[in-house]
Amino acid sequence: MTYTGDVTTGGPTDVRELPHLTITKVSVGPMDNNAYLLSCRSTGDQLLIDAANEAPRLLELIGDGGLATVVTTHRHMDHWVALEEVVATTGARSLVHVDDAEGLPIASDTVSDGETVRVGDCALDVIHLVGHTPGSIALLYRDPAGDPHLFTGDSLFPGGVGNTHQDAAAFASLIDDVEQKVFGRLPDETWVYPGHGKDTTLGAERPALPDWRARGW
Repeated sequence: MTYTGDVTTGGPTDVRELPHLTITKVSVGPMDNNAYLLSCRSTGDQLLIDAANEAPRLLELIGDGGLATVVTTHRHMDHWVALEEVVATTGARSLVHVDDAEGLPIASDTVSDGETVRVGDCALDVIHLVGHTPGSIALLYRDPAGDPHLFTGDSLFPGGVGNTHQDAAAFASLIDDVEQKVFGRLPDETWVYPGHGKDTTLGAERPALPDWRARGW
């Protein structure tokens, strides 16, 4: 089956098999949050991006392979409701950006812009995108055999950047970071996996950047 990234709460997962990494996308309720399980194909190590909700379902997805790490993309509660249960059950370490650590119930370590988080033999680059929250991050996997893959949390979606709640300064920070650190560094073929809803590519969104900046959200 061809991966599309179209998942619904209560529905099946969607799985993408890359040469070195398997990406499994699932939607959990009640706010249609996306969670992503990344599995290194050579070592079997696993990493979860956003233990958003429905801990039993996430634990079933993790299965017997264990879980090394949970990365929380930002401190908003809908992205970590299941975090404590998942960490307690699996023994995984919990990572979040240092500027959002205070809002989480559990964090065993923090990350900063430019650092690397590993899942087995695969590396994820941390990109700090300030605006949706002070410590929002994206995670970039540079597939050595193909195009980049970017997990953006709530900082970038099809059709715009994340919600900055009509805070002009926060929006200016977020659109600047997204333009410079994401669109300015990565090719159009980069696949974008957001915190809610459907996936997109940078090429599909790039032409609209001036419109996003002009409208202010």
